[in-house]
Amino acid sequence: MIRKALRWLGLGTILVLMTTAGGLVLLFFMTPNVDALIRTDPQTTSLIKQAEAVGQRVTWIPVPYEAISTDLKLAVVVAEDFRFFLHGGFDHYEIQAATKDAVTGKRLRGASTITQQLARNLWLTQDRTVTRKLREAMLAWKLERRLSKRRILELYLNTAIFGPETLGIEAAAQRYFEVPASKITKDQAAQLAASLPAPSHWYPGSRSPRAGRHYQRILDRMDQAAGLRKLL
Repeated sequence: MIRKALRWLGLGTILVLMTTAGGLVLLFFMTPNVDALIRTDPQTTSLIKQAEAVGQRVTWIPVPYEAISTDLKLAVVVAEDFRFFLHGGFDHYEIQAATKDAVTGKRLRGASTITQQLARNLWLTQDRTVTRKLREAMLAWKLERRLSKRRILELYLNTAIFGPETLGIEAAAQRYFEVPASKITKDQAAQLAASLPAPSHWYPGSRSPRAGRHYQRILDRMDQAAGLRKLL
């Protein structure tokens, strides 16, 4: 009886694994091919489509990686994804920390990497559903395996929201500081990076106390992460 039960348990486990594997294969083919992004810039993003659907105007000025100051790149990495150059698309430490905070009743924290955020910016909505998270995970996996870290960071900086109707780092630099992204200073970079968690409220000049505290944390992290500069 026990042997029979174990046999059925083993069969059930195999069926679950087969179903999971089949689901992953299906998800792979149901999500966009990212290969074109290796050399070609996107012509639009999910965020632009969502804005256009409600008649909202968005300023977007894509620029190449070399046209973005190193301080800007560093500020965004230390603010959004400190282990960006170490993980393969998913930061397991942040996932564990976010789970622990949720269980213990602490303020919820984001655990999405820059790669996951890029997938969301380009192709997905902001809906918090299981289906969207699965698609986001598959797209992040694809991006990490086909694009270099610098290319992923370049695309992210060009597709992230930095304030109301402001998409991408060049549009943000020109709007808030009247300079190109290549001329942004360390202080300005920290202000722009601080806006990413809540761009509708924390943009430079918003006078938000929480944005101010986040800005100071980013400056401190930039001072402590000098070694990251060589990777940028």
